[in-house]
Amino acid sequence: NPYAGLVSHLRASWLSGKTRPMEYRVAQLEALGRFLDDKKQEILEATELDMGKPSFEAFFSEILLCKNELNVTLNNLCHWMKDEHVDKNLVMQLDSAFIRKDPYGVVLIIAPWNYPIHLFLVPLIGAIAAGNCAIIKPSEISKNTERLIAQTLSCYLDTDCFAVVTGGVPETTRLLENKFDYIFFTGSPPVGRIVMMAAAKHLTPVTLELGGKNPCYVSDTCDVTNVARRVAWGRFFNAGQTCIAPDYLLCTIEMQEKLMPALREAITEFFGPNPRESPDFGRIVSDKQFQRVQRLLGSGRVAIGGQTDEAERYIAPTVLADVLPSDPAMQEEIFGPILPIVVIANMDEAIDFINARPRPLALYAFSCDSKIVNQVLERTSSGGFCGNDTLMHVTLTSLPFGGIGNSGLGKYHGKFTFDSFSHHRACLHRNMGLETLNTPRYPPYTQQKLGLLTTTFEVKRRGTCTLL
Repeated sequence: NPYAGLVSHLRASWLSGKTRPMEYRVAQLEALGRFLDDKKQEILEATELDMGKPSFEAFFSEILLCKNELNVTLNNLCHWMKDEHVDKNLVMQLDSAFIRKDPYGVVLIIAPWNYPIHLFLVPLIGAIAAGNCAIIKPSEISKNTERLIAQTLSCYLDTDCFAVVTGGVPETTRLLENKFDYIFFTGSPPVGRIVMMAAAKHLTPVTLELGGKNPCYVSDTCDVTNVARRVAWGRFFNAGQTCIAPDYLLCTIEMQEKLMPALREAITEFFGPNPRESPDFGRIVSDKQFQRVQRLLGSGRVAIGGQTDEAERYIAPTVLADVLPSDPAMQEEIFGPILPIVVIANMDEAIDFINARPRPLALYAFSCDSKIVNQVLERTSSGGFCGNDTLMHVTLTSLPFGGIGNSGLGKYHGKFTFDSFSHHRACLHRNMGLETLNTPRYPPYTQQKLGLLTTTFEVKRRGTCTLL
């Protein structure tokens, strides 16, 4: 295997204990901060070349949010690393019971192309903070960013403990043949299954950050203009190539008619009368992805947009009206600047529609009535939820980010990333003396001993718990 030597080298570094001291972890994390500062312009240029990503969007998603993750981690690492002491029973009051946050060892991070810096760097921050060695596999589809990472990251990080592997499907397949101690994958559900099968051969734990069709329910009681602006921003950010973008709208026929002019106005406000000329609207990442997304335009009727240019990989911000559940746009994650609207009769029908499909990575609900938003929250299941906005829940490092069911497994961001890359090791350190306290558990067994054991080990119920 072409990567066996690299994995062995990193494992030897990890076994040496090099990555465990807090000072080492902090130094490597600070080096990532210098990488973001020094290479800011190159990151903006690479993402612009790869998918026409506007510098505003690239700075916000690829640099600012990563710096936030980095600073939250540096600000709290000394607390996160501390042993967590736990409750004890009567027998063990003089002993020490705690949870030790151990690193897993050598971890593999496989990143996608749509946010090529953010989606390798945020997991890497947690992996380093938790004391692991790591191999990073950036996506070959965003080739300019891949080249930047491969050529420059080693100038900042300890090459005995961190490495970048480039290449496509064949290289990733061979990489996955090696035994890792943890795998963190971001991508599509079909590839997630392949990664999980490879991990299963070594019983390697995984985090799978996958996609899905994120529903967006719009009730009849809402501020139409605000809904249109917030939905259009979330759908067309990064030209729709966002795993948590609202994938389709669910609303009544009356709300569809109200939303159309509001969405048209929002799109014009954001990108001008001809979005193709706007410096603030990106492009599809590859010819293959362009052709896939273009085929979805045949669903329902094009109410707004619909223009395409294959040479530029340009697809206009598009809204499709009267889309049927059987249409192509409803059969796969869109991952492009197309917003289908599916007409439903009421909130109950919308909830039934959502629950009849695989659980999404994100779910959105808009209403001026908070009871309606809470009804959607309580009666559905999704990786994350955001009421009366889109995408914004992902910007909080205090909230876990992750999927459920078809949309993924595991969670990260902030302390959740540190926890994901840490083995929570149960530890009990007992007193060497006081052997009399242990006598009730030893044979020969008697009813008296059982009574003493019950008294000292039993956990009693204190009463009912009330949700406030």
